[in-house]
Amino acid sequence: MGKRIPSIGILVLVAACSSLIGMIVATSFNLPQEGEALPFWREGKQENGSHVLMPSLRSLAKAATPTVVNIRTTRKLNSNDLYNRFETPGGQNEWFDDFFKKYLEQLPDQDLKQRSLGSGFIISRDGYVLTNNHVIAEAEEVYVSLSDGEEEYKAKTVGKDDNTDLALIKIQSKRDDFPVAVLGDSDSLEIGDWVIAIGNPFGFGHTLTQGIVSAKTRVIGAGPYDSFIQTDAAINPGNSGGPLINMDGEVVGINTAIISSGQGIGFTIPINMAKQILQDLKDKGEVSRGWLGVAIQEVTPEIARALGLNKPGGALITDVYPGDPADKAGLKKGDVILKINDQEIQDPRALTRTIGSLKPEEKVSIIIWRDSKKVAINTRLEKRSEDHVSSLRKNPREDSTGRTKDKLGLIVQNITPEIQRQLNLEESSGVIVVDIDPKGIAAGSKIQKMDVIKEVRGVSVRNTGEYLAAMEGVMKGQTVLMLVVRSSKPLYIAVDVK
Repeated sequence: MGKRIPSIGILVLVAACSSLIGMIVATSFNLPQEGEALPFWREGKQENGSHVLMPSLRSLAKAATPTVVNIRTTRKLNSNDLYNRFETPGGQNEWFDDFFKKYLEQLPDQDLKQRSLGSGFIISRDGYVLTNNHVIAEAEEVYVSLSDGEEEYKAKTVGKDDNTDLALIKIQSKRDDFPVAVLGDSDSLEIGDWVIAIGNPFGFGHTLTQGIVSAKTRVIGAGPYDSFIQTDAAINPGNSGGPLINMDGEVVGINTAIISSGQGIGFTIPINMAKQILQDLKDKGEVSRGWLGVAIQEVTPEIARALGLNKPGGALITDVYPGDPADKAGLKKGDVILKINDQEIQDPRALTRTIGSLKPEEKVSIIIWRDSKKVAINTRLEKRSEDHVSSLRKNPREDSTGRTKDKLGLIVQNITPEIQRQLNLEESSGVIVVDIDPKGIAAGSKIQKMDVIKEVRGVSVRNTGEYLAAMEGVMKGQTVLMLVVRSSKPLYIAVDVK
């Protein structure tokens, strides 16, 4: 007869087995443990397969890096250059300034040199290099080194264009097998496209950074033909002139500018803009551009309604320069330019870029809005001359960048989105003082550079056109009361017209 197991032992055994089975079942169904609440969010892997693997950029780097060069320039400095770069500690001090000026003048002639660093990229097998104008500006000697660093070549400046900040240099070598960068199509870029930048930041040598196209057609006040690509690919001092490259290994931009107070904000010149002038730089050393001879401003919704236009657009003529093509063609103040050679003109910047892309002596057909109807006018462009443009800027007329000089000697311009962001302005109405003529009436007043003028004699001004109109009736012997914004604070300033 077998040994009898006590009944209490059977109960304990059954309870233990039940607990074990329960734990197994709970685990298999992912049931929460006792006292643990279910989360109200979702965790785990994405079911639709949206996991992205970032590709390596090593193949692009290997292909593009040999075409990128480091540029070193030198320029001799004399005592005046040194004095001009000298800043008196603690501010202006006449005795201190006089002492150092005499000291520097008595120094024997020395081979003092200023050095600068930049980047560029080779665009032809015989050694033509595209870079920024500011990289080689005023340089007496230019040297180029390739990515392998084995040899440094001397280079000469072939052509440069200050308006677009582009320059073409040529490596002085008999080689005809330099690695060449492939130029792409910057117009095909889309916001969000991946790009890489290669250059020589801070003199460290070839460096690659990666980012995306953040924006296009940015205007930053660098020149009359601003239309930058904005990217968050890191661009630092020394990167200037280096290429911005798309994922097909093609150059789509020339790295040019940064916002010193921001991060992840760099600007590059579209390569298509460079293509338009490269032949001129190679053949002539400069760029020949068309010139129409008008001062223009934006057509606001209010101006559009007043002129009978269905919507804002085009470029409103505020002045016609005597003897220039626009004057010869019969264009007048108050005309709105809508088209150039069947190309729509959306704003003043578009007109400036369009005319600048055409050649001198080229015939153009212009559609304008005059007296509530469209009128066709033909004319022949002339060559844009920087001397001529400079002479116009000395007169109280508005130039193609939107700057204008008033009868008080204030040089003002419209507020761009970039200026609005930099000064933290709530709105873009008003005009900003960008310079003051030291011999002008306002030179001794309390008006300062970067002041934003909102009102003149109680009249609100939204742009340079309205500002000049408000200043038109100012007479000698009067006092002009202006409302300005300075450091985000409104301030009334009175200017005596002597």
